[in-house]
Amino acid sequence: MFEKFSKQNKKYDERITITKSFNFGFPARFFSENNLSSFKYVVLYFDNESKEIGFQFTSDEQEKYKYTLFGQGKTKEGYGGSIIASSFFRNYNIDPKIYHGKYTPEKRLVEGIGDLFVIKLSNKTADITGSSEVLKP
Repeated sequence: MFEKFSKQNKKYDERITITKSFNFGFPARFFSENNLSSFKYVVLYFDNESKEIGFQFTSDEQEKYKYTLFGQGKTKEGYGGSIIASSFFRNYNIDPKIYHGKYTPEKRLVEGIGDLFVIKLSNKTADITGSSEVLKP
């Protein structure tokens, strides 16, 4: 029996996205597979030595250093969410024009913090050109 395809314009990726406009994007598949639709906020962590970013999803209103998770109300309809993290990028001198792209997260239990989804930054301009040099605009 044929079934009409009705899920167009949905993102089925599991990867976290860094955009050039200082945002992190979390696609619908990532949300649903990790049961994240009930969370309101994201707390960010950074390991400067390993160049890794940790994401902790929470609904704790008392958490002082949280980012509001936009779009989470739509996840029930198959949409993901995002956060605007300009201050995070600027504080750690992470240029989203260099590091934009999709990253496969690894779930880790970090002592003293708890569960984090971790991505390792990769110079996307080097990935495209095959060089490790940063390209200047």
